[in-house]
Amino acid sequence: MQIVVKLFATFRDGRFREKTLELEQGITVRKIIESLGIDTGEVGVTMINSRHCSMDDMPVQDDVLAIFPMVGGG
Repeated sequence: MQIVVKLFATFRDGRFREKTLELEQGITVRKIIESLGIDTGEVGVTMINSRHCSMDDMPVQDDVLAIFPMVGGG
């Protein structure tokens, strides 16, 4: 299946902004993030088709997965 993955902020460093990936059916958001070399502990928000999702959700064909880092501030 194909999905579009969008990375935000520091997750783009050395990677990409937006990319269409060919993935196996039934893969979890967690596995996708790990396959990109991103530490899941650094992830603040994940969204599928502009709706919040969990690390255990499984995107389907033509979904858009957005991955945002934790936001810090002072």
